[in-house]
Amino acid sequence: MIIGVLKEPSPETRVSLMPEHVTILKKWKADVYVEDGAGINAFATNEKYSEAGAAIASREQVLQKADIVLSINTLAESDLQNFKGKILFGLFQPLFNPGLIKQWAGKGFSVFSIDMLPRTTRAQSMDVLSSQANIAGYKAVLLAANLFPKYFPMFMTAAGSIPPAKMLILGAGVAGLQAIATGKRLGAVVEVFDTRPAVKEEVMSLGAKFVEVEGAADASKAGGYAVEQSAEFMERQKQKIAESVAKADIIITTAQIPGKKAPVLITDEMMAAMKNGSVIIDLAAATGGNTTQTKNAQTVFFNGVSIVGNSNLPAAMPSDASKLYGKNIINFLQLIIDKEGNLSLNFEDDLVKGTCIARDGSISNDRVSQALEALS
Repeated sequence: MIIGVLKEPSPETRVSLMPEHVTILKKWKADVYVEDGAGINAFATNEKYSEAGAAIASREQVLQKADIVLSINTLAESDLQNFKGKILFGLFQPLFNPGLIKQWAGKGFSVFSIDMLPRTTRAQSMDVLSSQANIAGYKAVLLAANLFPKYFPMFMTAAGSIPPAKMLILGAGVAGLQAIATGKRLGAVVEVFDTRPAVKEEVMSLGAKFVEVEGAADASKAGGYAVEQSAEFMERQKQKIAESVAKADIIITTAQIPGKKAPVLITDEMMAAMKNGSVIIDLAAATGGNTTQTKNAQTVFFNGVSIVGNSNLPAAMPSDASKLYGKNIINFLQLIIDKEGNLSLNFEDDLVKGTCIARDGSISNDRVSQALEALS
């Protein structure tokens, strides 16, 4: 069996597999074709891939020879015309691209999207969303520190005292928790909102203040994600958030709901009350953003506040991001490659079934089918 690794389109800097992962696949008796220059932005040269046992090939050769093609982002139509293999595997966000997935299914491709992996204990070693969110939370705070025109920590000097920066984090998932830890290390005072009371202990263990809003919907069965809330709860949450937004110097927003537009948590009115020079880093920008002014992949200036819409901060740390992503992929491939290096798909396995979004000419995932129906 041949596994192909494609070079990602700009501005993506990550790559699906690093040379160290190729070594593992070779031990599994699988051959690996890597597109020329695929890892260059992640500081993995062609020579390193060759030393690990990969064959360096053109994009067309990878698509024509590989049984499984790995790609972080969706493929272009010209790529699909050249693809002769069985499986497309990547981070395709099918709940937001159901129409595209339907087209791929119609071409007879089997499609696996790693972001659809069931979030169970067994799946933790394959959880791409968590490994990349950890990086996003870390880089979000560093980006905010670069843009913020003041110190993060408190300083007492002969010229006077500098108060610490006040940071507000909306959402205490993997990205939010890493943002708390990074912000605290830099000396900020941190407050956190989350609709899941269960995360309060984690937030407080990192030294942040957890701001509670009573009456949240039960999120215990949502696989670690947030869930939609009632109008009454949203109004109470809005009032609480408004109080904290007015005091904040830095805001990191991370709130997303799978398959739905990100909830707007920060309004124009709230931002108008913020201090000049304040910074908002919106990690939910790709799904609409958590502020009324967020634009994906752009920085917007509103009433003296910088609003950075960036859902791909892991690409700002491509070497480690690719290393973690590739390890997640290797752990999953272990489920579908047998001891002889052949493809072995067991759809009785909940992880294999959950990640497969198209096969046998049709969409095979119920959530993606529902997203497609919602468009019609």
